[in-house]
Amino acid sequence: MSKFLANTSALRPVNHLAIIMDGNGRWATGRGWPRLVGHRKGVERVREIVSACPELGIRWLTLYAFSTENWKRSTEEVLGLMAIFARYIEREADKLAQAGVRMRFIGERGRLDPRLQRLMAGIEARTAGNDRLNLTVAINYGGRDEILRAVRKLAEAAAAGLLDPTHISEAAFAERLDTGGLPDPDLVIRTSGETRTSNFLPWQTAYAEYEFTETLWPDFTPDELAAIVQRFSNRERRFGGVVK
Repeated sequence: MSKFLANTSALRPVNHLAIIMDGNGRWATGRGWPRLVGHRKGVERVREIVSACPELGIRWLTLYAFSTENWKRSTEEVLGLMAIFARYIEREADKLAQAGVRMRFIGERGRLDPRLQRLMAGIEARTAGNDRLNLTVAINYGGRDEILRAVRKLAEAAAAGLLDPTHISEAAFAERLDTGGLPDPDLVIRTSGETRTSNFLPWQTAYAEYEFTETLWPDFTPDELAAIVQRFSNRERRFGGVVK
């Protein structure tokens, strides 16, 4: 453990951290390499950050891996990314299970390769009893798409007479999101210098703190994460209220 990580034990913890992992392609092309090299390097960072989170008091980690808009990329890159996702699950399953990590996925799975879907379901079932770290990976995820799917579920329940529309609450809506049962993120980090939220958890992050860093994802280290967590601990979260 680094000195920085060791000094964060007394900080107010980030219960749920969400990360928009951006900059893999730029990291690679800046070195004259194919974009997929950057994505493979990004997987190494995922391993390190997943390992560091429990030491920082983080119990929930959600990673934005592939958005509904990412299908617009080249066929070569999309297929390469899907292969990387499958390889990650195959290679990390034992380590995640032994480390007490529970892994699950959010997003619309129907468009994904059937083999990848089976791998996703398999690791979800295998790690379902773990609770040291709750790792959620967003694949083929888009916030607006998620909201529309949740609205359809509510409409179908109301049409079937199972739900009184006048009784629809925030809690009832949230239960039908992909993240139903998960706490809302406290902190969202986006790497690579971009300052967009990119359709990531729009409902769930209504009161989250944001941190934008110039660091490209393959260069994002546990020490930088620890520094951000330290800054978060000094923020005053009012949730619409005022300081007395």
